[in-house]
Amino acid sequence: MIRFEFGLAISAQEYLQYYRGSVNKVIATCADGKTVQFPAGLLTPFVTSGGVRGRFVLTCGDTGKGAVLKRQ
Repeated sequence: MIRFEFGLAISAQEYLQYYRGSVNKVIATCADGKTVQFPAGLLTPFVTSGGVRGRFVLTCGDTGKGAVLKRQ
């Protein structure tokens, strides 16, 4: 299992690009300097009127499949 830890600060205005489908991938920089890319749909449970903010953990299988996003 692979684990990525990162913070996100996406304003409500910026999130509209994901919601409308004009942007479908999120790219984040992890605490250790690695970059991770994942489907924007994984953010849906974390969207508020202010956008998406917080520390997150993305886990997936060794092949990159089965991604699960959780707020820390």
